Amino acid sequence: MGGESTTRTAPRSGGRSTGPVGSKAGQRLSGLAVALGIVLFLGGFGWGAVVYRPYTVPTTSMTPTIDAGDRVLAERVDGSEIRRGDVVVFNDKTWVTNASVVKRVVAVGGDTVSCCTDGKLTVNGKQIDEGYLKGGAVEDKKIPAVKVPQGRLFLLGDERSGSLDSSAHLSDAAQGTVARSAVTARVDAVAWPMKGMLERPTGFETLGALSTPGPLRLIVTLIVVGGVLVLGGGAYGPIAKRLGNRRARTRTEPVGAR
Repeated sequence: MGGESTTRTAPRSGGRSTGPVGSKAGQRLSGLAVALGIVLFLGGFGWGAVVYRPYTVPTTSMTPTIDAGDRVLAERVDGSEIRRGDVVVFNDKTWVTNASVVKRVVAVGGDTVSCCTDGKLTVNGKQIDEGYLKGGAVEDKKIPAVKVPQGRLFLLGDERSGSLDSSAHLSDAAQGTVARSAVTARVDAVAWPMKGMLERPTGFETLGALSTPGPLRLIVTLIVVGGVLVLGGGAYGPIAKRLGNRRARTRTEPVGAR
């Protein structure tokens, strides 16, 4: 009749409705993504808690690599795994009582170390290019030739002029060296502020293989991927509902008066 308006509605699909929250397959995939994401996220954190320990460096002895107050992540390792160039956390009561110390290993048992020749550290007669010093001067760090006993390590701070390291303990019976067994962890990265992974000490490669980095990158990847899956899977329902409501509105269209 004149003056009436009619509407066109979408035909029914055999009594079945797709619903506003997406297909059943979509819901299953969403649930699977959330479950997998939780496993990866929690697994990554759990793995990291077992393998790594956080440590706050209280002094400037490792600048520019690590500044005072930086929070580092150190992989729990046995002292026998330590190699030249590693930055380690150790405890030696002849250095500091009841406190952990962070320094860089520059020589291991059997090495002869001295400083400085043409401004460079010398190990076993080879001058070491210490790129991690970022151009910092080492000329004022005078170390006579020291033969490192087997099973011990010679350590220096990256801030050579003011670091209380092996060079400050040369008069000790062990000539400033520290037992491998005193090492509790190897620093992989500065977590806060987020400076990332430590630079590889490639200058020591001429003396032997470097340490293999720990699984920190893989752990971070697991945590990030897990978080993305949880957020993406959890967002599927609301997004599907909004799209479903939008489709429902477009299926009913005014035709106009007849």
